[in-house]
Amino acid sequence: MTDNGDLTALVGSRICHDLVSPLGAIGNGLELMLLSGAEETPELTLVNEALAGAHARIRFFRLAFGAARDGTLVCAGDVREALAALGGPKLAISWEVREELPRAEARRVLLAITCLEAAMPFGGRITVTESDAGWSVRGESERFIIDEADWAFFGPERPAALPDPSKVQFALLAQDGQDTGHAPTVTASDTDIILRV
Repeated sequence: MTDNGDLTALVGSRICHDLVSPLGAIGNGLELMLLSGAEETPELTLVNEALAGAHARIRFFRLAFGAARDGTLVCAGDVREALAALGGPKLAISWEVREELPRAEARRVLLAITCLEAAMPFGGRITVTESDAGWSVRGESERFIIDEADWAFFGPERPAALPDPSKVQFALLAQDGQDTGHAPTVTASDTDIILRV
């Protein structure tokens, strides 16, 4: 019998899978419009940019919230492409790890990144590194916004209440740690937060 965590991940994978086709159709439609002589207006440029952003988000969601079967590998290049959905002028993300890794580990690290992103609304830098001790995801910012209820999921007593949907990554990462024996640990100062997973 599949447990609830596996089912949740499978639902995430299914949603991402089903959204890829209509997004692809939109992209094909835009390309056909341009090939048929349509003017490349600011409106079409805006739609193209939004479509590229949606594709990047879907790739990210598939890796971070989708199912991660045992033995499945993912290329670091695919992870970097997915991370483009999060990075931008305010938030820089550096992925300094090997070129191929188990998808389950990539999922864990991406969840950690989204936890740090939630605490960094004013931007900063997130750096991912790997050592013999495991994965380290470090967020650096001049100002963090910390919601103690979210970060309590990594403490000795997890909250009984579920988080808001926008913060579900905290509960998922904590559950992953419980299931795999890689319990997240947090070290924080005024200028950085290090999440080891």
